[in-house]
Amino acid sequence: MKTQIKRIITGLFFCLAFNLSQAQQSNDTQKCRYTKTNYGYLMVLREGDNVLSQIENLAKEQKIPSANFTGIGFAQDATFGFYDFGEKKFHPKTFNKVEMGSITGSIAWSENKSSIHMHGVATDDKFDAYGGHILALKVGTGSMEIYITVNDEKLERKIEQPLNANVLQLPCVK
Repeated sequence: MKTQIKRIITGLFFCLAFNLSQAQQSNDTQKCRYTKTNYGYLMVLREGDNVLSQIENLAKEQKIPSANFTGIGFAQDATFGFYDFGEKKFHPKTFNKVEMGSITGSIAWSENKSSIHMHGVATDDKFDAYGGHILALKVGTGSMEIYITVNDEKLERKIEQPLNANVLQLPCVK
């Protein structure tokens, strides 16, 4: 009888632990990634989030015509690219477990798809800094905050030659 009661209690304990674990995972996936502000949006991204994808999704979901943004936070991986004008391509370099001391960029559109242009500065545990054009960025332990200021006018990017660069197009002021 005692053995049977122990089995029942143990079984109940494991069921309770499993349900709590599932509830915690569900809460983590349902956390809001952004909120509306007076100037646009505030994003709070968490470990594993792809920063460029999250900004692209926000631009699409909220139909942001154009915007500029700044940010800070921890990165699991930050891939910078240095543009080689002769080869007309980026040479990438990835840094792991860095702190993004500064992120800045813009949101525009290219062929009905959001187009993100992002630069930043990352520091490692020795306080060495690396910076430039960001090709990929994944949030590390902790979080990343992105402050997005929305503009009223829709802006486009187009590939311009001879550099093969995706350049923001501005309407002329009259």
